[in-house]
Parts: sequence; structure tokens; C-alpha cells
Amino acid sequence: MQLPMPSLLTRAAYHAQQASLRFPLLAAHAGLRLATARGNEPTAEDLRALQRAYFALLEKDLRNAEAGLYPRSLLFQIPLRSYARKLPRLLSDLPRTYLRFRRRDYRDLPADVDAERYPAYFRRTFHWQTDGYLSRRSAELYDLSVEFLFLGCADVMRRQVIPPLTRFARRTRGRRLRILDVGCGTGRTLRQIATALPGHQYFGVDLSPFYLEAARKELADVAEVTLLAENAEKLPFRDGYFDAVTSVYLFHELPRKARRRVAQEMARVLRPGGALVVEDSAQLAEARDLAFFLDGFAADMHEPFYRDYVRDDLAGILAEAGLEVSPAERCWLAKVVRATAPTSA
Repeated sequence: MQLPMPSLLTRAAYHAQQASLRFPLLAAHAGLRLATARGNEPTAEDLRALQRAYFALLEKDLRNAEAGLYPRSLLFQIPLRSYARKLPRLLSDLPRTYLRFRRRDYRDLPADVDAERYPAYFRRTFHWQTDGYLSRRSAELYDLSVEFLFLGCADVMRRQVIPPLTRFARRTRGRRLRILDVGCGTGRTLRQIATALPGHQYFGVDLSPFYLEAARKELADVAEVTLLAENAEKLPFRDGYFDAVTSVYLFHELPRKARRRVAQEMARVLRPGGALVVEDSAQLAEARDLAFFLDGFAADMHEPFYRDYVRDDLAGILAEAGLEVSPAERCWLAKVVRATAPTSA
């Protein structure tokens, strides 16, 4: 199929953008591997599988935009100037992060935060990042750090939750929707959803008040957005309140029982016929070709519940919560699982 000229230009600019991010970040990753080597390296086939999945994600991103499932502007929405300003702070923090990694000091949290307010599984330095999720500094550097980790594809993967929402919104024939993002963090997913689907009511829930503070800045120009510091295991909403519920990169940071409680809560607040879209790490059942990298993530990044997560069944968790689940879609190192709340008992 021959693409129209604007699409060819968009594709060229998009691939140039991603290459400009990918090559320096690959070099930086190589340097970090020298410092944090686990004693084994990926095989040539491991690397080919990773590369194939990476370029499949970029193609999916382009085709979604070309199909009108989200605006083409989202393909170029990485805030490079903001990240450039923050980069020196991130680099200056690397020695502390490295020492924390060497010591396996996952309890290195700010002394001025009442950590007992949070569940035990949350009171740790996920990714070995300074302060865990419990400081303004952590929130300000988080988005840059995950773009660094995922070679400039963190937002690319995040916005793969949008196409199911767009299709759902079209089926509602212009109905004004209530959309909830569970574990909304700094608001990057909600920002992309609101750009693609303007004019709806947006809600976000997260445990970290510091990340919600960053989310309020990120979403300052969104007309109707409500952000709450709450535990997703007990959402503060009535049954069936939302038309659509999303969650991105939350479930792999939860223990097994908490994963199921969160899924049950998400199902509870979703109206009959409503849409649920969950994106999280790929799991071994459908991504054996990426097993080296999935196992390595748990070893390198202090993700204490990740090894169990990749052997769990995300679709099965949502089905256990009473939802009607569709087949998962792979998105490089992630996957998207779609589900619908049943319309009758």
C-alpha cells in the first residue's frame, strides 16, 4: 500500500526522532552495563528479538496515528527542552543510585516522610531511584529516567492504551465519559489521553502526593481533571462510576494479592459495558523471546514483585475480577490487555 506524502514525511521525521534518542541512550546503557554487569550477556538471538519487538512498536505507533486513533502530534510530544534541563540533575544523582544498587539498600527513603502511612510494598526505592516515590525530586526526574531506561519509548508504550479508548468513545456516540487512570503517577498517560480524547472528565489516583503534585502541573490546562492520593486497593468511588478505567505500569509493582485486589476495585468502579485497558510489562507466557531482558529487569532494577508478575497471568487476574477479557497485544517490552465490564449478571 502506497502511503500519501504527508505520511511519508511524518514517518521519516518520526524515525529520525527515535534514532536521535536511541543511539546515545544505547551507548549510555552499554556504559552502565559495565558497572552493573551480572556476569552474563544476551545472545545474538536475544538482541534480534528485542530489536524486532522495538521496531514493531514504532510501526504500531505510526499506524495508530495514521488511522486517527490518536493525533499525529503525539508522535512528537517528548518534552526535550524540559528533559535537557533536568538531565544534569539526573546525572549528578547516578553515583548515589549506583551505591544504593551495590549495597542493595532498598530502604533508603527520606527521613522527613512518614513512610508508615503507605503499604509496606510501597516503602522502598523502586529502580534504586533516590527517595523511591516519596519526594518532589523523585517525581521531577521520573519521566526522564524512564525515557532513559526505555530508549525514548516510555511515552510510546504508554499511549498504546489510547486506541481501545478511542474505539470505545466512538461507540458511545459522543457521550461525555468519565475516565480514571489508576496509578497515574506524574500524569503522562492522562496527558496523552486528554490530548487524544478532549472534552471528557479525567480522574487519577496515586499513592504518592509528590507525583500527584507533578501531575497537577502536567495537566494544568486540562479543563476537568480530579487527582486523588488514594490506595488503588480501596478506590474512593461508588460502584459503576466510570465509563473507562486505565492503568499503566502498576501491576508489576504490586504483590500477588494486591494485584488481585486492585483488579477487583477497578472492575467494581467500572459501569456495565465500560472499558478497562491495562498496560504493563510483557509476561513470559507470550514473550519467551524476551526472557533474558525480563529476568534481567528484576535483577538490576529492584523490582521485588516482578519475577512473580512475569509468571502470573494479567489477563487471568482481570477475568477473575469478573471482566470479559480480549487477547493481549504486545508492545515491545510491554503489553496491553483490554477488558469489558459485563452488561448483565
